[in-house]
Amino acid sequence: MKRVVAVVAVLMSCVAFAYVLPGGSILRRMVAERDELKLSGVRVEGSLGFSGPAVKEAGAALGAATDRPDIQGDGALYLRIPGRCRFEAAVPDGNTRAAVVQVNGRKRLEGNDIPSLSVLVAQVCPLFAAGGAPLQQIKESVQTHLQGLGVDTSRTGLARFGGEVAYVLGDMAEGRSQFWVYKDTFRPARLRYTDSTNTAWDLRFLDYTSPAIGDAMPRTIEVWRGGQRAVRFTALKGDARATLPDKLFTP
Repeated sequence: MKRVVAVVAVLMSCVAFAYVLPGGSILRRMVAERDELKLSGVRVEGSLGFSGPAVKEAGAALGAATDRPDIQGDGALYLRIPGRCRFEAAVPDGNTRAAVVQVNGRKRLEGNDIPSLSVLVAQVCPLFAAGGAPLQQIKESVQTHLQGLGVDTSRTGLARFGGEVAYVLGDMAEGRSQFWVYKDTFRPARLRYTDSTNTAWDLRFLDYTSPAIGDAMPRTIEVWRGGQRAVRFTALKGDARATLPDKLFTP
């Protein structure tokens, strides 16, 4: 009986392994699902929190006090497809605002840099503002971006994230570059990588059921740096059919 159980367990594990899609197929499904939303402009406004390593940087950039464990304020994310993104940040006790703009991979700052926000825009833009081309071309663009971060898109596995099963593209070992995609919906779930300064980043895309923006964006985006949460942006209202003026993305 024990031998039968062992054989069944082996067979079940083999079947489960067989159903892990290759990386190219996962990315193809992901960009296809997003393309079906027919997005051209997205505006998301919500609460913005800085903590851990980002407090001093955000305080200095926004003119706010830094002698506290966190800084709370307001954020706004704008996506104009394809390839244009903007994030604005402000805090109640600050005396200035800051914005990060990315257009087709080129970054521009308004005010002082907040590194964790720059990382948020640098990674959100290629994943959520891709479009305007055949699906195969979009998929290849996303794949090239991930490979540039060290993600081995030829390797895939399964893991759990936020109570859901997710595909993991990349080496499954801890500390390696990985891109996670929710298995049931093919939406981005998580991106982990180490940059050229040996800083470890972990972006988490949580909850796509917000009444403010529906399926267009996750309700919450978190940026973790070196194992500590640096930024949390939570949508409170938004428009998945927004008309966004050029001036938001140009000098």
